[in-house]
Amino acid sequence: METFDLIIIGAGPGGYETAVYAAHQGLSVAIVEEGRAGGTCLQRGCIPTKCLAHTAEMLDEMRHAATLGITLPEGTLGIDLNQVMARTRGVIDTLTAGIDGLLSRPGITRLSGHGSLSATDTVCVSTADGQTQTISAPHIIIATGSRPRVPAIVGADLPGVVTSDDMFRLTSVPLRLCVVGGGVIGLEFAGIFASFGSAVSVVEFCKEVVPNLDRDMAKRLRTAMKKRGINFATESAVKGIVQKGDELVVTYEKKGKSAEVAADLVLMAVGRGPHLEGIGLETVGIDFTPRGITVDANMQTSVAGLYAIGDVNGLCQLAHAASFQGRRAVNHILGRNDEIDFTLIPSAVYTVPSLASVGVREEDLEATGQEPVIVRKLYRANGRALTMGAEEGCIKLIARPSDGRIVGVHILGASASELIHEAAVLIRQGATLAQLRDIIHAHPTLSELYLAD
Repeated sequence: METFDLIIIGAGPGGYETAVYAAHQGLSVAIVEEGRAGGTCLQRGCIPTKCLAHTAEMLDEMRHAATLGITLPEGTLGIDLNQVMARTRGVIDTLTAGIDGLLSRPGITRLSGHGSLSATDTVCVSTADGQTQTISAPHIIIATGSRPRVPAIVGADLPGVVTSDDMFRLTSVPLRLCVVGGGVIGLEFAGIFASFGSAVSVVEFCKEVVPNLDRDMAKRLRTAMKKRGINFATESAVKGIVQKGDELVVTYEKKGKSAEVAADLVLMAVGRGPHLEGIGLETVGIDFTPRGITVDANMQTSVAGLYAIGDVNGLCQLAHAASFQGRRAVNHILGRNDEIDFTLIPSAVYTVPSLASVGVREEDLEATGQEPVIVRKLYRANGRALTMGAEEGCIKLIARPSDGRIVGVHILGASASELIHEAAVLIRQGATLAQLRDIIHAHPTLSELYLAD
């Protein structure tokens, strides 16, 4: 039986980046993956979604080309979804090849197959052709990711009711799309297919869309998307889906009243659940719940030497969170301390306009009895935004009333996902609103939105 310093089960962003980091630290690493490297993020999530979102954004810009003095021949603007998907697959293939190269470096042994724990220091690797191999290590990291959740409602298994994984296999744009779930995944697909020409409706159970983000900014995002023709039903519980002729009818209840929406395609976007099955958690006695594997601050499970990172532990379903959780786990294995702050994880919703966030929300401070200091700067007052035709949006800075320290930043508007990282640095360094005013920003740039009055 071959022995390593570390075994990683799963080659998503958490798994493969952790393998590379561990190998750089001198550990011998085996990484086990039964599919292509890159995990959900690369193969079925972040990257392909952003490919579609870029196409959607280009379509929207061309529809307004005349305002920029650009003339397009009438009737030339259209979309070839098959070509869009082909380009998306090309991007995935390019990035997958890059990861394959990383995992071929010295110190890393890549094993193709399904990995499961057979003991606290042993992993059994089963291949598709029935072959098995057993490997061992004193430390094992579980990085098996997540799967789309499908609610237990009548009609969820009908043809035409799909998950986010299925959206990348579409060959035509649905005339009517109903999105069940107004979280990040649901809103991104809603925005993409609205740009592609679908009539889109979103049904969300909570009072507001993207309920984990700042409530005020979430409302602004919903209002902006509604202006683009997307219909929203919030505080609405889906009761069932039925097939009526060529269409699907989604029935939901809103404030005690029944309503319905007809669609050609229904996307179930009610979140993702941890991939816990078939990896031997019960065999070795690891504690877990339906939300994920229970871990401590070092990502170590209830069994010493066994760790869980990424979506499978349920702490934060973001690819970059998984990568840094892996780094923390390896540092713990090596007996090293780090200064990674897991309370400062930037997030982004790639809609039009986009929404990005880091730090606390306004309601978080209010819940502690503090009256937050709020500073808002509007895109329409920014020179660069006007030159881009990106007047919609704002930046919201949240500071503590006691000392003016910035503790949260939320951005709705163009390039929000790029602008948010300055906020992460400001918060990490304990900057105040007064100190921010003294930082010189280039002109004209969107970054000038940070210069609080």
